[in-house]
Amino acid sequence: MIDPGIDSIAELQKRTFGYFQQELNPENGLVRDNTRPDAPASVAGSGLALACRVVAVEHGYESRPTAAAEARKILEFLAGAEQSDRPTATGYKGFFYHFLDMETGKRTWRSELSTIDSAVVFAGALVAARYFDGESADERAVRELGDMLYRRADWRWMLRDGVVSHGWRPESGYLRYGWRGYNEALFLIILALGSPTFPIPEKCYSKWIETYRWRKIHGHEFIYSGPLFTHQLSHVWIDFRGIQDGYMRERCIDYFENSRRATYVQRAYALENPRGFKGYGENAWGITASGGPAEPGKKVSRGGRKFFGYHARGVPFGPDDGTLSPWANVASLPFAPEIVVPAMRHLNTKYPDIAGHYGYESSFNPSFPGRNAAGWISKWHYAIDQGPLIIMVDNYLSGLMWRITRPCEYIVRGLKRAGFTGGWLSGKEAADA
Repeated sequence: MIDPGIDSIAELQKRTFGYFQQELNPENGLVRDNTRPDAPASVAGSGLALACRVVAVEHGYESRPTAAAEARKILEFLAGAEQSDRPTATGYKGFFYHFLDMETGKRTWRSELSTIDSAVVFAGALVAARYFDGESADERAVRELGDMLYRRADWRWMLRDGVVSHGWRPESGYLRYGWRGYNEALFLIILALGSPTFPIPEKCYSKWIETYRWRKIHGHEFIYSGPLFTHQLSHVWIDFRGIQDGYMRERCIDYFENSRRATYVQRAYALENPRGFKGYGENAWGITASGGPAEPGKKVSRGGRKFFGYHARGVPFGPDDGTLSPWANVASLPFAPEIVVPAMRHLNTKYPDIAGHYGYESSFNPSFPGRNAAGWISKWHYAIDQGPLIIMVDNYLSGLMWRITRPCEYIVRGLKRAGFTGGWLSGKEAADA
């Protein structure tokens, strides 16, 4: 069991990083989406692995030469894999399919050419390119390949009526939905605006924010989005402290403060517990996109309640079936450590069975009958849960990822084209980018 308390964060982070060392194809570097035996590779998981190896080097979990070699391996594979409109390709127009075959790297599960998953790869590639600044062959290759992958993406091709599409399929074309309103894709829009090769027009940012929903919930005013991860993913990559776009300037806060408020809304909702789920309380929250007691895509009933499989759970409007995600608590450390640390201590003490091989188990549900107080516990770990935990711990402890990306000229350009000003954007780091 992970020892409760702030000093255990390092052990939690180290064990969580084990996922990216073991759940991969050692030949091509592709990372498995989850630990199900038949799971394919995840493009987002592979992108997170690039950034997590930087954290691992900083803490001594992996040597710098090993991390650089592993980063080069996945970048070389993605750079050289087939980019075409064939249904069996790895990507098209510089983007990548959501799920890839672990061995061949070809598209699998008829998945979509995904802008959000590709954006995670680009962010991870840019991080690796800026961190590995040495003169070894591997580090030089990481810089060249990381930069190339980002520059290759044709963001303009992904625009539909001024909005970046969620993706594209060779069988049916662009997906129905585009990236509007506040959600996990803020960093994606910044990357699309900052592209030196295929940037989207500045007016697209207005399309992004025009459907924001400013709400007052549990006494906190903020841009609403239900699942907790939507308030975290962009902050994995970009330091939003003290910088504001036009929307936030009018409301005298920044996106970092917005995520802090969203974290407090999670706790307030769990305290109120309007649906009467077992275990919810001041130190038991973390409602987000996660696996659940039912099989994927299905529902199951127990005791008059309906429980879901993998679902984008959120508060306060649902869906909510009593499933909690410990990793989502930890990923809010930079925003509100004063409530996250007590929640971690509570989880470790109350539910010791959620300490798994790769750190915390992905999710659990005390309201669903099980063998212990935690009730149902996920059998599987997910790459998109593991990565944000590892990186956000370091953003809390030292701001590592933010220090790497602040001087990135592409991110600085994207932020400025979106109208962000103030804070570190006014300093020498941004001026030199």
